[in-house]
Amino acid sequence: MATGTYGYQTDLDVDAALRREALVLEHLPQVRLIARRIHDRLPDYVNLEDLVSAGVIGLISAIDNFDPSLNVQLKTYAERKIRGAILDGLRESDWAPREVRKKSRLIEAAIHRAKQRAGREATEEEIAAELGIAPAEYQKWLADVRSVEISRLELAAGDESGLNLLKFISTGEEFSPSHIVERSELERILALAIDRMPKTERIVLQLYYYDELSLREIGEVIGMHLSRVAQLRTQAILRLRSHLERVWLSEPRRKG
Repeated sequence: MATGTYGYQTDLDVDAALRREALVLEHLPQVRLIARRIHDRLPDYVNLEDLVSAGVIGLISAIDNFDPSLNVQLKTYAERKIRGAILDGLRESDWAPREVRKKSRLIEAAIHRAKQRAGREATEEEIAAELGIAPAEYQKWLADVRSVEISRLELAAGDESGLNLLKFISTGEEFSPSHIVERSELERILALAIDRMPKTERIVLQLYYYDELSLREIGEVIGMHLSRVAQLRTQAILRLRSHLERVWLSEPRRKG
């Protein structure tokens, strides 16, 4: 076959393209599996195939950048790339309705105000009172807000290390002294916030993110309806977001 001098592919180019295509097809089930797992945590109107498409981009990136000398399997390396590409796509798409995002911000602010008034983590009734709505209406808000709790905190969580919030911090300097200090401090702040959370919400987070049970399975474990478990998970996420935004983002970071 002609060389690349005149714009033609060489035999080497063709072989590489065929190997790449074969690897993509081989690992496509992995993409679909990861996409389905993420899709299960999202509202029904989020298209699964959109997640798969984003995941394929991550898979191709993994194949193109994979280095066998690192003694890591391609499947393991690709999993992070696939998941990262899907979550990046969700971040960039801004698919949550504006009104729902507004409710999310209002709930976070109400959680903070109610906590300040009570001097402890606020109850649902206290949060609802801060919002000026009935508890039943507040629970409807939680169901609506489920569509945005995948953002920031949720996107940073749920991988194999559990509530891994380190994606808040740039991964480009993950081994720098300042990054290591920030990592330790963020873990401390998060652990303290979770420890102070109402027991039922803490259990829901543990079972969902660490033990990787579905919401339905969690409901069976703690004896609650699926919809109630979903509300508690959403409220727990919003508690953490409210706490982190006011503690982590407001505190001056130490320099490395």
